[in-house]
Amino acid sequence: MTNHDYRQRHTVWWSAGAASTVAGMLYLRDNPNADVTFIYTDPGGEHEDNVRFRKDVEQWLGIKIVVMKSDKYVDQWDVFEKTGWLVGPSGTRCTVELKKKLRQAYEDPDDLQVFGYTAEEQKRADRFRNANPDVRLVTPLIDHGVTKPQCLGVLQTAGIALPAAYLPPYKLPNANCIGCPHGGMGYWNQIRIVRPDVFDRMAKLERKLGVAVCRSGGVAVFLDELDPKRGNLLKEPTIECGPLCIPEDGDTEIELAAPAQLTLGWNVQNNNTPDGQ
Repeated sequence: MTNHDYRQRHTVWWSAGAASTVAGMLYLRDNPNADVTFIYTDPGGEHEDNVRFRKDVEQWLGIKIVVMKSDKYVDQWDVFEKTGWLVGPSGTRCTVELKKKLRQAYEDPDDLQVFGYTAEEQKRADRFRNANPDVRLVTPLIDHGVTKPQCLGVLQTAGIALPAAYLPPYKLPNANCIGCPHGGMGYWNQIRIVRPDVFDRMAKLERKLGVAVCRSGGVAVFLDELDPKRGNLLKEPTIECGPLCIPEDGDTEIELAAPAQLTLGWNVQNNNTPDGQ
């Protein structure tokens, strides 16, 4: 390929959530002439409303999100069963198989890769850069000082209904797979209420594999022994299912932001046009 033929690839790794959506919106606004591709690595276990959300985002931003899916595993449960791996200090096998390997198969060393790290997640972005020095990581939300609550507010302002996983009865802090192995005790007690079938399935799988997803003081707590009153979902570390899936100690509580708290310059009435363009 000659230099004349070369065109820089810009990849937004969209994860069916508020943060990656606003990160992509900002990147489009700041790079109006770039060749930007939105890619979603579908893990197969997320709430079905994420399909509706994806279509709403496509219409709002005037883009088409490319969907990639593993040809080896159906969903996270399939990974757990076939590999015998649930969760460990280094992360989860499901993230590696259903997301990371797909990204690595697609990426090129010259790509500019956009991730939805929020302003609260500088440490996570730093960890990713240190672990992946070959990846040209771009973090629009950190660069603009945009927080997770502000991302939620942007979508409210745009009139886009948040993914069902964020809303009652789920009230989860993300739109990841329902029943994430990185969830804490508060998370799993919420799943016990809204999706007892998922809770029971994970409890049985824990015993089968001999691994507990929850710990307290370094001691394993199996779900079939978990006190329904233990944990606080709002105060537990947020769950990341993306470039790195390990929770960050010290993450703060996530609350819904008022729509008026943030203006990022995207003209909502004129769907696909950044203000001033």
